[in-house]
Amino acid sequence: MRGKARSHGAVSIINGIPMGKGAGLGIGLETVAEVELFEGAGPIEVEIEEDPNEDPSLAREIIKTILQKYSIPEMNGHVRINSEIPIGRGLKSSSTASNAIGLATMSALDLEISNLDIINIGVDSSLRTGISITGAFDDACASFFGGIVITDNYSRKILRNEKVMDLKILIHVPEEKIHTKNVDRERLRTVKPLIDEAFGLALRGEYWKAMSLNGLIIASSIDKPVKPAIEALATGALASGFSGTGPATAAVCMKEDVDLVYESWSKIPGKIIESVTNIKKAEVIS
Repeated sequence: MRGKARSHGAVSIINGIPMGKGAGLGIGLETVAEVELFEGAGPIEVEIEEDPNEDPSLAREIIKTILQKYSIPEMNGHVRINSEIPIGRGLKSSSTASNAIGLATMSALDLEISNLDIINIGVDSSLRTGISITGAFDDACASFFGGIVITDNYSRKILRNEKVMDLKILIHVPEEKIHTKNVDRERLRTVKPLIDEAFGLALRGEYWKAMSLNGLIIASSIDKPVKPAIEALATGALASGFSGTGPATAAVCMKEDVDLVYESWSKIPGKIIESVTNIKKAEVIS
């Protein structure tokens, strides 16, 4: 039994940790998961091509959860994850992988499931394995549905999902990794009133102001550089800010401003990734 699925990445508009509500923007970088399952108890081998040393527990937990949900006896198998998204940089790599793994597993088992159910399986699995502080419902929804998504993470409700125009996305990616589970959540919660202001901007449709404000607040609260965001804004980006708990910074740009933003970032150590906004849903692929 074999299944394969794709989900696209996302960047933060509002970080969901401080107040339990968040917002994200779908981007074109993608993760593809291939799941092969066999009857009989045994190990689930997980191959993470982008970084073989990363924790495989999330993939195993998602498959275990699906088998239990449908009262299917324990199985063994193999998962291969191929991603364009750097791990541990705040670019929703875990949420994106969760969506792809869940869909691929359902395909392998020839079962159907609603979009929100597959998202929630990934969220629950992230919480149980400690991969995420909140389960990152906002990140998972932005990755799964694309466009701009605003969510209440505590009630797991989508407050808004809007299409977005075709824009360029630049991402500045430092060498450093920051896994969300290792971030001081109490430090982030101290800026809740400020993030609440940024969230209000997002609810009013002022997404780019919200993204820039959120990024500056989050980066400052955990003592990370704001220079990439400021440089991007100074050279014409519509919005720029720390994504997730970083350390990557995303910039939303019109096509004509990309070169100037890119040039400003080329002077800052780190890698620059180019992408676009995404409005495609996660999907099973052949």
